[in-house]
Amino acid sequence: MNLVSLRVITHDVARLVAFYEQVTGVPATWSTPEFAELVTESGTLALASERTVALFGAGSARPAANRTVITEFRVADVDAEYERLTSLCDEFVQKPTTMPWGNRSLLFRDPDGNLINFFTPVTPEAVQRQGG
Repeated sequence: MNLVSLRVITHDVARLVAFYEQVTGVPATWSTPEFAELVTESGTLALASERTVALFGAGSARPAANRTVITEFRVADVDAEYERLTSLCDEFVQKPTTMPWGNRSLLFRDPDGNLINFFTPVTPEAVQRQGG
């Protein structure tokens, strides 16, 4: 089994795509006006309109209702990313902090309120665990 993507359902695909393109630097590939993907080396972030939910089962997902999932991106320098993102993000949940497991982490919200974690492994153990 291989995790290949995470899909976020939203009321405004264009707005969320623009946000993620800015914060990640990854251009989106649009399949339809209702669905776009940001493809990285390790996985894909898919962004879809609430209208696509009916294809899976009406009411099976709700936009802007997530309070359990954190989408995580490994970055080269969390502190530099924090400085870059201060003009793009409305809500930082946690400024750069070194976590007990050895990652330096920055937690913020996208325009729909979904949590995003940018992290950099900083201890030798974390670097090894993350594959260098």
